[in-house]
Amino acid sequence: MEMIHIMTRHPETIHPDDTLAKAKEMMEVAGFRRLPVVKDDEVVGMLTERDLRSHLGYLESTKVNVAMSSPVISVGPNSTVQEAARLMLRHKIGGLPVLGGGKLVGMVTTIDMLRAFLEVVETFEKNRS
Repeated sequence: MEMIHIMTRHPETIHPDDTLAKAKEMMEVAGFRRLPVVKDDEVVGMLTERDLRSHLGYLESTKVNVAMSSPVISVGPNSTVQEAARLMLRHKIGGLPVLGGGKLVGMVTTIDMLRAFLEVVETFEKNRS
């Protein structure tokens, strides 16, 4: 199974010059735990809830580029679930941007991976019966 089939398309993004307060609000409203950081159509970082927690008390005055992780670990739309899972486990991360032609086309998270896993297991069990 490839990323294109399980990823969230057109994910929300944030700019590196935005404040952490804006990022926190976006995450809370939409229920996200991470945001790709995009500048000039290029993913330049990832911002997670953990990054925000390390700057509590300074969210209004701190820019995203100070707290984001960079360089970004990513996958392509035709990368397999297995490839993405290995990357996520190796780097101990809960989500990956999906880049196509150097542009952000989606996000894949551990939840997406678990859904794909369940789909495979349920299909296997159904065919076994």
